[in-house]
Amino acid sequence: MDAIGEPIAEADYIGTTAHELSEKRAAAKIAAGISQKTLFQRRGRIILHPELLVLTGWSDNGDLTLTRADVTAAKTRFTHLYGRFLGGLLNAGQPLILHTTDASADEVYLLINHRGFLETTDDRAWEKRIDRWRRS
Repeated sequence: MDAIGEPIAEADYIGTTAHELSEKRAAAKIAAGISQKTLFQRRGRIILHPELLVLTGWSDNGDLTLTRADVTAAKTRFTHLYGRFLGGLLNAGQPLILHTTDASADEVYLLINHRGFLETTDDRAWEKRIDRWRRS
């Protein structure tokens, strides 16, 4: 076993930051009606380890690695940056939003195991998983 421990869970993600979403123009938001990947341009694997949460391929500099202390909240919800019109009318399209202490990724929006046609994700299950991990 390596220094960070065996993964507790892992899945595919597409992601972005609140700052990146706030800079998207109307054309990108319209295109998101066809594919959320126009708004969520970061992609990789979310891997939850006993001591770390890793988003692989987060940036050109590599992975985003967060400790429990780095993640101040994990919530699934629509916001003014990503609402029902973009995420689908069902609550199943709500993004998982991680509030972090990392200055480069203060507020991270994720769609985990996103299924485009149905606009569903596994975000609610991951919200619960991350909350349990944060409290352990």
